[in-house]
Amino acid sequence: MKITKLVTWQVPPRWLFLKIETDEGVCGWGEPVIEGRAATVEAAVAELSEQLIGRDPRHVEDIWQSLYRSGFYRGGPVLMSAIAGIDQALWDIKGKALGVPVYELLGGPVRDKMRMYCWIGGDRPHDVAEQAREVVGKGFTAFKMNGTPELAIVDSHRKIDEAVERVAQAREAVGRDVGIAIDFHGRVHRPMAKVLLRELEAYHPMFVEEPVLAEQLHCLPQIASGLSYPIATGERMFTRFAFRDLLEQRMVDIVQPDISHCGGLSEARRIAIMAEAYDVALAPHCPLGPLTLAASLHLDFLSHNAFIQEQSMGIHYNVGNDVLDYLVDPAPLSIKDGYISLLTKPGLGVEINEEYVIERAKEGHCWRNPLWRHEDGSVAEW
Repeated sequence: MKITKLVTWQVPPRWLFLKIETDEGVCGWGEPVIEGRAATVEAAVAELSEQLIGRDPRHVEDIWQSLYRSGFYRGGPVLMSAIAGIDQALWDIKGKALGVPVYELLGGPVRDKMRMYCWIGGDRPHDVAEQAREVVGKGFTAFKMNGTPELAIVDSHRKIDEAVERVAQAREAVGRDVGIAIDFHGRVHRPMAKVLLRELEAYHPMFVEEPVLAEQLHCLPQIASGLSYPIATGERMFTRFAFRDLLEQRMVDIVQPDISHCGGLSEARRIAIMAEAYDVALAPHCPLGPLTLAASLHLDFLSHNAFIQEQSMGIHYNVGNDVLDYLVDPAPLSIKDGYISLLTKPGLGVEINEEYVIERAKEGHCWRNPLWRHEDGSVAEW
């Protein structure tokens, strides 16, 4: 079997799909994208495709190593996202060629279903109590919300009080047994993070995500030491080597690699195994489309330390199209009572509606994350 062609499509709301074709008619799909930089990643995929034509797609690990190591300059979000989508598509091909789900190729499942969570509250969190009740009514046992809107490096305690009050409202709405994850989104700098993390303790978060920017993780032992709830991070980390440093220094309790950013299922599997060695939990980051979600679920089904999975159905970013729209049959990714059952079809286990992808790619997208500014005009973290 030989790779003959790579085709990419930018599709709404903010995704990039990749199809790898072979001379035996077996095709694989992946999702190589950086939110807001889809065209840049698409160009990187086109460059990497020069190394792929004529290769046997079943040699997944050798292809991964050659794509990663053939460049003198390695890593980073763009290159690793390009490799990620290619890697997903190669595993999809291999599973389809052998007639088995991808997790069977990597050791087999350790669970029958995966607990899922959803988002509430939007970019600038609001109406959290009402939305929390709604998602629990749909069967979810956990949800995530942004902790704050933009926050200055040193801000008023009023902003802290407002953030804590929103979490208090959510907790009161759903009771003690529902998991509430709070995403700081890198918006909270160290001086304010150390205050807000303590103030939230009374509301028993399931975890706090990205309490500081990835560039400032060195301060986590100082600001989060002694907290009674878990700290999570990892969506803006792109190789096992970055996670190695995080784990060796005992900085976090939950790692959140993104399978469309960290080099695909191959690298995410290595990260998950490293985390297990440090007794650290796994909760893959996934605010993207159906292929990223499917690949994430295969990692979850393989990984003993996986405990919950993010998904973006109905998220505030999904304007124009949603996760299930691009599937021939949405049933494999349907959520029942807060869980997705074990995927059973070959490859990644989802079938993309190529005709619909081609049609929606005519509209495409030019999604960019907002550029926020503080009251004094300086740029704020989004």
